Amino acid sequence: MNAPLDLERLLPQIDHRHLDALEEEAIYILREVAGGFERPALLFSGGKDSCVVLRLAEKAFKQRQASGAYAGRLPFALLHVDTGHNFPEVIAFRDALVKASGDALIVAHLDDSIRRGTVRLGHALESRNPHQSVALLEAIEQHRFDCLIGGARRDEEKARAKERIFSHRDHFGQWQPKEQRPELWSLFNTRLRPGEHFRAFPISNWTELDVWLYIARENIALPKLYYSHPRRVLRRKGLLVPLTAVTPPQPGEAVETVQVRFRTVGDMTCTCPVESAAASATEVVAETLTATLSERGATRMDDRTSDASMERRKKEGYF
Repeated sequence: MNAPLDLERLLPQIDHRHLDALEEEAIYILREVAGGFERPALLFSGGKDSCVVLRLAEKAFKQRQASGAYAGRLPFALLHVDTGHNFPEVIAFRDALVKASGDALIVAHLDDSIRRGTVRLGHALESRNPHQSVALLEAIEQHRFDCLIGGARRDEEKARAKERIFSHRDHFGQWQPKEQRPELWSLFNTRLRPGEHFRAFPISNWTELDVWLYIARENIALPKLYYSHPRRVLRRKGLLVPLTAVTPPQPGEAVETVQVRFRTVGDMTCTCPVESAAASATEVVAETLTATLSERGATRMDDRTSDASMERRKKEGYF
């Protein structure tokens, strides 16, 4: 039997210098967005990637106090598309963080789109994740956003790997892979025609390991779902499905309590945890070093429908 890892001795041996380069690039991108667009917004869900982007934005635009807190307000609002099926712990974390920071938060509710008739569900327990695009595009039109800052990374999925750091969207909000603009020598073409907008991804070149190393280094607060905790789950199609009101057991399925953590958080109907004993960012780093599946491949039911599922949704306006 292998001896347990001595994390306190292991992690200092990891070279963190690349994080400084990634941080510098991300802050440069955020400042390019602020300088190049009139009405940008930062997509903030309370997930780990958006928490990292928010910390980078604080470093780019706020003043750090002796206490370690950041004073001031960001030059753009935070925008969250709420499906109505988000984990309650994440929504509570989001609201507490925004209240403490003093930044503006705009919430686009998918329930509003359902009431307007722009989103129609096949049944009450249908996954709302694919329908986020409609609520997002409606928020963009209502608030006249010309650039949305997101926490997507190229290592997450094949379609994300194709995307530029400044991703052009047409007047329908669609992503056209063959019409993306070159980004040579960190020069970004941000010209827009009426009705078009951009998505900007400051941590596009980061990996899941980079994100967790940065969380550990910066001591970034996250929802407790990201760390090991006991949860009632169902085993379905090789995944652990959390037992919730919108993910009830199917005939023949047994409910069991397992020690798990979430690698990503989103709509409860399609986001699954993984078995884990990692109770801190340092322990998650050690666990991530040995992971063989991407976080979306290991935890997202909606990305298992086909290899092109993410690309199809992005062409429809998804994040």
